[in-house]
Amino acid sequence: MKKSLSVPLCVVCLGLSAVSLSSCAGALLGAGATAGVAAASEGGISGAATDASIQIQINDLWFRHDVSMFRKLDLTVTGGRVLITGIVQNPEHRVEAVRLAWQPKGVKQVINEIRVAQSEGISGFAKDAWITTRLRTEITLNRDIFSINYTIDTVQGTVYLMGVAQNQLELNRVVETARKISGVKQVVSYVKIRGEGVPDASPSPEWDTSAMPPPPADNMQGQQWDQQPVYSQPVDSQTSTSGAGVKPVDSESLINEPY
Repeated sequence: MKKSLSVPLCVVCLGLSAVSLSSCAGALLGAGATAGVAAASEGGISGAATDASIQIQINDLWFRHDVSMFRKLDLTVTGGRVLITGIVQNPEHRVEAVRLAWQPKGVKQVINEIRVAQSEGISGFAKDAWITTRLRTEITLNRDIFSINYTIDTVQGTVYLMGVAQNQLELNRVVETARKISGVKQVVSYVKIRGEGVPDASPSPEWDTSAMPPPPADNMQGQQWDQQPVYSQPVDSQTSTSGAGVKPVDSESLINEPY
């Protein structure tokens, strides 16, 4: 009797072992794929690790400060440059989110694209997610675009691009691809060209500088609260997208830390 029970037990144990080994193999393959992507990206494995550390620290600071801040804001970190998008209910939350984003070591720039407005609802977020996924798919399938070096965020139909372009022609392809996607209202690019530095921040006369956030706190001395012209092209469904000009966008403040 004992022998007959031991056979099924062995089978179960072997089955569990197989599942365990399969899970381990999947985890190893996933880790290997992630490492391969990191190595292929512009900053390499060390740069990807630093960016990941910065992102974890900022998310932790937001979560500890206000759970709703952590839940409502999205974060992208590339080469120490931090892009924040999302919607908050009051300007104070926007300023505090940016202040916290500067705290981790290694942050070179904080780009503030947080909007102060009422929540756009589930349908709005779903539409933004669809736009982001569609654009990511299209640039990945385009052999003339090194898509791994681009990050994409979409907020209320506005697409924010960040990363490193191999050249201006490649960046133009990405921007044009984004503008042709249904539902895109505007494309804002914070992408820098490979081999070039981040453009100097300089307020545009078209912007109302009185709407800028208050000066930084004492522990943020030396950081400039400047606005930076960005490559932006609103999409008008009534007009052709060809030959359209480029103009600065009335976005929220852009915060740069001197290198």
